[in-house]
Amino acid sequence: MSEPTGKQAVLFEVVEPHIALVTLNRPEARNAVNGAVAAGLEQAVERIEADADLWVAILTGAGPVFCAGADLKEVSSGNAAALATEKGGFAGFVRARRSKLWIAAAQGHALAGGLELLLSCDLAVAAEAANLGLPEVKRSLVAGAGGVFRLPRALPRAIALEIIATGDPIPAARAAQFGLINAAVPASEVMPAALALARRAAVNAPIAVRESLGVARQAYDKAEADLWEVSNKAGLRVRATEDFQEGPRAFVEKRPPRWTGR
Repeated sequence: MSEPTGKQAVLFEVVEPHIALVTLNRPEARNAVNGAVAAGLEQAVERIEADADLWVAILTGAGPVFCAGADLKEVSSGNAAALATEKGGFAGFVRARRSKLWIAAAQGHALAGGLELLLSCDLAVAAEAANLGLPEVKRSLVAGAGGVFRLPRALPRAIALEIIATGDPIPAARAAQFGLINAAVPASEVMPAALALARRAAVNAPIAVRESLGVARQAYDKAEADLWEVSNKAGLRVRATEDFQEGPRAFVEKRPPRWTGR
């Protein structure tokens, strides 16, 4: 499905100091991922990574649905390869190398590739009425953008396997109970709640946040002995920054720290 002339499939905005908002902008297609979304989302990731003054990103969708997954019209017309990029994988995002904190703000359903986008973020807030699921098996597909292995890492095993094997979604409120998302709130409060999380992270030393996330994201992939080494190296990099001096200084002087990200 082509985009209307002049329309951007992904919108980018700096909404507050250090916080960027990235919006999937295909509400007429339930924000399904096509080539334009994949390219735009990859560009947004690269822009945020390159900007030392951006510390947190929020990913959301325009309209009532967060993301319905891959655009099946694109797939059926033979353009499936365009839905992924070489660096970022599906939607230019699920395999992208990202050091900054990403928060999913799902104002509506996150299904199939939409849930895989949410799982690729670090934190998530969803509308209470939203459904989260991987319905791929209902179409003889595999959730190949990380869903089939990231979901069992995020949920109790039996619940994750139920979602994967049946293809049936769970409501956001239940997902929050299991810790799949940080909060389920009324739809009108999704963005305020996501912004509140972003602000809580953005008041901290940005390099310390990035280094800490870099270690935590490897927790499932490395043995504990390797993680000690990764953690120690992260700590040394933080100690070499100006902000490492600023933190204790601000505490002694009884004032808020002034982080520079250096």
